[in-house]
Amino acid sequence: MSSPTTVVVLDNGGGLIKAGLGGERDPSTILPNCLYRSPASKKWLHPNPLPTTTTTTPTTEPDLTSAAVRRPIDRGYLINPDLQREIWSHLFSSILRINPSHSSLLLTEPLFTLPSIQRSLDELVFEDFNFNSLYIADSPSLVHLYEASRRPDTLVSRAQCSLVVDCGFSFTHASPVFQNFTLNYAAKRIDLGGKALTNYLKELVSFRAVNVMEETFIMDDVKEKLCFVSLDVPRDLHIARNRGKENLFRSTYVLPDGVTHMKGFVKYPEQARRYLSLADGGLSHPLEEDMNCLEFAQHPEERKTVDLTKNEFDLTNERFLVPEMIFHPADLGMNQAGLAECIVRAVNSCHPHLHPVLYESIILTGGSTLFPQFAARLEKELRPLVPADYNVKITAQEDPILGVWRGGSLLASSPDFEAMCVTKSEYEEHGSARCHKRFFH
Repeated sequence: MSSPTTVVVLDNGGGLIKAGLGGERDPSTILPNCLYRSPASKKWLHPNPLPTTTTTTPTTEPDLTSAAVRRPIDRGYLINPDLQREIWSHLFSSILRINPSHSSLLLTEPLFTLPSIQRSLDELVFEDFNFNSLYIADSPSLVHLYEASRRPDTLVSRAQCSLVVDCGFSFTHASPVFQNFTLNYAAKRIDLGGKALTNYLKELVSFRAVNVMEETFIMDDVKEKLCFVSLDVPRDLHIARNRGKENLFRSTYVLPDGVTHMKGFVKYPEQARRYLSLADGGLSHPLEEDMNCLEFAQHPEERKTVDLTKNEFDLTNERFLVPEMIFHPADLGMNQAGLAECIVRAVNSCHPHLHPVLYESIILTGGSTLFPQFAARLEKELRPLVPADYNVKITAQEDPILGVWRGGSLLASSPDFEAMCVTKSEYEEHGSARCHKRFFH
């Protein structure tokens, strides 16, 4: 071809699609990987892209109250190729505005993807969209590549070894990476991610306050804005039982009314952040505005009036009990290990010479690691399980949601990227199974 081939980097997550061109620092768009339909409509619609550094928030916010949602990916794996084709078609033609037949594609794929799902993805890429070539990458290796290049003086770069903890939308993986290859035999998985946490929060709020079982988008927003990881669960449960200003966890979320505001919001944000004083080992004095916010709590009869007349609900211990499931899945009835034990099992599956390096180069990525105090709690849980002569160092990515995409963009800009890809002619000649052998070692 006379012109250089465009490389499209596509991090196709279960919750969000991050898409853009190789060589760029940030993706061109971040798009929910779903279609939605409001109760007043019969048509399934594409949600608006999320605001990024290169885009602005849309002027018109759609009403997502009680919206039904269809997702092509369930529990991390593609289950509806037709729906994924529709979403990708909208992405390539209306948002990225690229010609797939003149482009290469770097696509992320979950660990342990079944061959039948790989064939479906290959058909989408080569037969439906006619991409020139394809490279399949897994998330842990891309995260390692980005962190090693971003911080060349660290152990991750010098030893070319790390343990990537990916807490995503559908599941959580602890994956050792060595020489930029994920050690699949040592990767451990917890069937718990952001979607399960949102569903658990829905159940808690619906049982205690107002029915929100159909409010997926709203409860995602509640989880992201109000939930945090507790550093001392028994202490925080005791504090959550207090009344009035002594309860540092009580916060109020106002639901959208469809008239004055289309999105929910946190009422009294300063009040919602008071729990941070516990991390310093003491209780701070409430601010004046917090006293005004909490005035109704001292008058039970006024509190009932507020609850009945305003479209809002309070959260207390739900704020830290929901993320707690990542560390103790058994509390949800799941017969699985918590995150700290999952990491130890992943490390123990590797050669003993790698153990001290892996514990000292743990990288957190994925949207579910954005909960405040996540890294501190993980280190607190992990330290007693690790031999005393090993150091434990946990590093959170600067942007856990974009970390995988940035690693893919870096790989796509390397000079020998095209040589690593499977071309459409090779796919037509050898088929999907033969081509995929190139990506796994």
